[in-house]
Amino acid sequence: MTTYRVCCFLRRFRAASNEPSEELGDVFQAYADGGGGVMGEEALRRFLREVQGEAAGGGDDELEATAREVMAFAAEQRLLRKGGAAAAGGGLTVEGFHRWLCSDANAALDPQKRVYQDMGLPLSHYFIYTGHNSYLTGNQLSSGCSEVPIVKALHDGVRVIELDLWPNAAKDAVEVLHGRTLTSPVGLMKCLEAIREHAFVASPYPVILTLEDHLTPDLQSKVAKMIKETFGDMLYVSETENMAEFPSPDELKGKIIVSTKPPKEYLQTKNDADADEAGVWGEEITDDKVAATAMTTEEKCAAAEEAVAAAAVDEEMQEAETDKKTQHGVDNEYRRLIAIPLTRRKHDMDQDLKVDPDMVTRLSLGEKAYEKAIVTHGAHIIRFTQWNLLRIFPRSTRITSSNYNPLMGWRYGVQMVAANMQGHGRKLWLTQGMFRANGGCGYVKKPDILMNNDPDKLFDPTSKLPVKTRLKVTVYMGDGWRFDFRKTHFDKCSPPDFYARVGIAGVEADTRMEQTKVKMDTWIPAWDHEFEFPLSVPELALLRVEVHESDNHQKDDFGGQTCLPVWELRRGIRSVRLCDHRGEPLRSVKLLMRFDFT
Repeated sequence: MTTYRVCCFLRRFRAASNEPSEELGDVFQAYADGGGGVMGEEALRRFLREVQGEAAGGGDDELEATAREVMAFAAEQRLLRKGGAAAAGGGLTVEGFHRWLCSDANAALDPQKRVYQDMGLPLSHYFIYTGHNSYLTGNQLSSGCSEVPIVKALHDGVRVIELDLWPNAAKDAVEVLHGRTLTSPVGLMKCLEAIREHAFVASPYPVILTLEDHLTPDLQSKVAKMIKETFGDMLYVSETENMAEFPSPDELKGKIIVSTKPPKEYLQTKNDADADEAGVWGEEITDDKVAATAMTTEEKCAAAEEAVAAAAVDEEMQEAETDKKTQHGVDNEYRRLIAIPLTRRKHDMDQDLKVDPDMVTRLSLGEKAYEKAIVTHGAHIIRFTQWNLLRIFPRSTRITSSNYNPLMGWRYGVQMVAANMQGHGRKLWLTQGMFRANGGCGYVKKPDILMNNDPDKLFDPTSKLPVKTRLKVTVYMGDGWRFDFRKTHFDKCSPPDFYARVGIAGVEADTRMEQTKVKMDTWIPAWDHEFEFPLSVPELALLRVEVHESDNHQKDDFGGQTCLPVWELRRGIRSVRLCDHRGEPLRSVKLLMRFDFT
């Protein structure tokens, strides 16, 4: 019994039992040998073939290898009943079956993390794990700057690190900080050394270093020397000033690539101080239809004119600043280090998104400008990103370091959807989920639908698309909270009341969220709940899983989450490890779920 004290009384509850849920028990019995209560080797192979789909890709040899691994696991756990034939009592017990299902070897994604996609295509063919303000330890207004978040990001597989470079007070050295704010600076050399030491710990594929440069020519010269001396042979220097096509991740293995504007002038930036508040784990993910998507033609034209006018004002401010600070004698050595040049915006979207067949480049758009662009220039963005790199970054009003829905960019082929890695919440969970794909190497090949340049077949993520497949998801049960949390963490008077939320984030047509019933007063909830999700673009779909503890008197407590790429889910009954709100795996908390595609 589990006891909770309420004032002068004791409340007693049945002790937690990790027995399989009713439906899991039925699955075991369907394959167990008659009367013996065990699953023999032949029955296990049938289960692996029919439920887990193990023979679908690798054939009988892989099936046999998996069956041997299961039996070896059960034997090691002393959950294999010994004997002669299965009918005589030899085979896998129900406890051994359940224990193996919950093991990491049976994870929803392949536990042997490996890169399997073609990595020999140009960089523009991949989504790239991209950080924003990579040096910040907290909010964008007053937090500290440090090399520690950079190290953490690189260990998590992030492949694009952003540094904002500013002169120090004496104008004789370079600092990294969020300009025009109260953030405390960190020295550039500390950041560069951290990148050199940790760039390829999690992935051998290239790290792109994006620099927001506010430096004078003499300081640019210092930066060039620091970068060359720090990175040495790791630094990628393009043989030509203009590339007709980007190199591939394979060609750039072990390389660090500098991307910034070619030096001309340094401009002050403006920062707004409007807060963008979110809940403890962030607002709910919607299909993120920009309000303007329902606009009439006249309204779209008005919105476009408004965007151009706003951009013109911004450009005029920059030009005025440039007149004051035009640089003479631009440092050519610094210019030569820039392998991926950032194109200066013309503030005419038709011109900004024009594809030059002789030169590839990178364009950078703020979140707000991008939201307007997908209304009027969605097709242009898809064409542009088939050859060039596009980076979108959070608006400066997100001083809390919150993020936007990254699918807003991925739906249109945007490779570098920049995220504040310190901005924990649902939006960042999606980014973490996307880059669990392809062995967690930080590069995920874009689906073919986004690379088709036939004008008549150009992908439109807002159109009504036919259903390609249906994903059936069964949430059987969960366990592990009793090991990772205090007895009174969720409820001081009783065991927790857990419910699970399961859904899809993807194109508008596929985005939805469903919920199980609440299981009262139990540390090991058994929901046995099935959902079905019709998917029109499974290549861009992410499975969202959250567990919360129901609370009638205040906000529900957070019990764990994860986000998984649908196209890499393994069929069958699988173990799904949950993470905390930062995206770090919880030590013990797992769900048992089943995935079937029909």
